[in-house]
Amino acid sequence: MIRLKPLTDQVIVITGASSGIGRATSVMAAEAGAKVVVAARGRDGLETLVDEIKASGGNASACVTDVADAAAVERLAAFAIESYGTIDTWVNNAGVAIAGKLEDLSEDDARRVFDINFWGMVHGCKAALPHLRHDGGVLINIGSVTSDVSAPFMGLYSASKQAIKGYTDALRIELMMDHAPVAVTLIKPSPIATPILEHQRNRTDRQATMPPPFYEPGDVAKTILLAAVNPERDLYVGGTGMVGSLLGRAFPNLADATSAMLGREMFQTAKARDDRPDNFDAPSAKAGIAGSTHGHASHLSIYTALRTGPLRHVAAAGALGRMLLQGIRGR
Repeated sequence: MIRLKPLTDQVIVITGASSGIGRATSVMAAEAGAKVVVAARGRDGLETLVDEIKASGGNASACVTDVADAAAVERLAAFAIESYGTIDTWVNNAGVAIAGKLEDLSEDDARRVFDINFWGMVHGCKAALPHLRHDGGVLINIGSVTSDVSAPFMGLYSASKQAIKGYTDALRIELMMDHAPVAVTLIKPSPIATPILEHQRNRTDRQATMPPPFYEPGDVAKTILLAAVNPERDLYVGGTGMVGSLLGRAFPNLADATSAMLGREMFQTAKARDDRPDNFDAPSAKAGIAGSTHGHASHLSIYTALRTGPLRHVAAAGALGRMLLQGIRGR
């Protein structure tokens, strides 16, 4: 049985920490008493994050890291060990997005998405596992509901998140075969109100968006910290994403037809594309937690509140029941 430390005794490494989900998780983890090592490509965003955490009495250190560079990620792991002596939880969160039809995207675009989203996750796993194997701990990979159900105009992003799911599932089995004291969790968020829409590259002629509802970054942070102290196989963030994923897998033909019919309205607005430079190949310009949702309100997820709260086991049982029911109907 894998035994995990309470958050107050943990050292947590978080990539993609300068904005959005990573920043929210870093702040929340430090508030809970964890020592946090934050990593991203942008030094300015990391420094303001560390200052914010320390001003609130927390303990954090920053390491500028491009996760696409395997050697840089190895240096991140060494920095965490040098700073705090151990690694208890490693969160592979760094990611980028690009909007566009697959036929219109270049090979360079595709490689960059996979270099960060997929290979960055692989580099993180390889750097963290020797330490987690030795002392025990948790490896958390951030997927998406698109790990289960692909989205139009987000084909490359969907493919990278499905690759993350495949790698994570296989790695979990291999660690179980070795009886390694490492929990491996895949977290699949619904659309989250982070700066992702402002940072992504857009190859379409209209403003790119995602279908509402948008959930709060704090919902993902709570889910990550739940996984840091409770071994979980995979976790959804947001009830609509969870339900949509189950329905998409139970009725794939209907899901495809619905996406084909409504895809433009769900993933594009009526506004023309903003041609300002993006941050696809550079550190995030916006270092905040929240981001644009193109006029849609963001809100906390009731499902996630139940799933991460005292009634989480009841909520998990309900989700399992729904999954089994959909499987029976699919048959």
